[in-house]
Amino acid sequence: MKPPPFTYHNPSSLDEAFDLLVACKNARVLAGGQSLIPMLNFRYLQPDHIIDVAGIKNISGIEMRNDDLHIGAMTRQREVEFSDLVAQHCPLMHEAIRQVGHRQTRNRGTVGGSLAHLDPAAELPLVACATGATIHVAGKRGKRDFAFADYALGFMTPAIEPDEMVTGVTVPAWAPGHGAAFVEFARREGDFAMVAVAVLLELDAKGVIARASLALGGAMATAQCMPEAEAALIGQKPTTETFAAAAGACTKIEAMDDVHAPAAYRQHLAGVLARRALAAAYERTTKV
Repeated sequence: MKPPPFTYHNPSSLDEAFDLLVACKNARVLAGGQSLIPMLNFRYLQPDHIIDVAGIKNISGIEMRNDDLHIGAMTRQREVEFSDLVAQHCPLMHEAIRQVGHRQTRNRGTVGGSLAHLDPAAELPLVACATGATIHVAGKRGKRDFAFADYALGFMTPAIEPDEMVTGVTVPAWAPGHGAAFVEFARREGDFAMVAVAVLLELDAKGVIARASLALGGAMATAQCMPEAEAALIGQKPTTETFAAAAGACTKIEAMDDVHAPAAYRQHLAGVLARRALAAAYERTTKV
């Protein structure tokens, strides 16, 4: 398998990359290449230009900004995996990143690349969805920020114009003592998840669920939060019955039906994994 012919560009700055995105028609941005390169080899994509942004230094790194976690687009997934800041301020991402492919893919794969590719079964978009992250996009015409719900337009379709690229993501930090869990099911370790569930829980002083986020990936065209499931959690005691009610709401999704699994199987799996994730997140909360 060989990629189609294309012209390769290697900009050293964001301004240079933006100029290329404007000048080059039918161009694709290359970050880590863990998704783009296979798609080129299968001729799923046939761009005329490849713009490699690996040489741009000011769009990588992990730091705290106004108590929120900011991650540059060219930050390698391996850096996220071993980041103390991520482990402390977003344990959900810390758990999820270890389920991304294999060590070799995490060595090269980037945070921005995963968010731009927007595979429905990818772990990082699901984390962005569950945490209410803000996706930062920029181009020659300026910068734009998106809430995930506005960013994910459909199957592998982010709200990015042809002359724009993802530059980073800001993840709001949940309160200390919250519980987080990321659970997924795949046919083999490292495969894309048939269904993945991300859960965040906060308890009040009385042990009641004061805040909850539950999001599903792999089952639908994009990662999505489950408002009905969240409503079944907030204001309730974290009991088996409460978790069962929330998990039941997850089985009502309009799941994908493909060669890997029928829709009914994904619906059932969403409920099973939601119960497991909720139980795990609760066990990780700081009990009062």
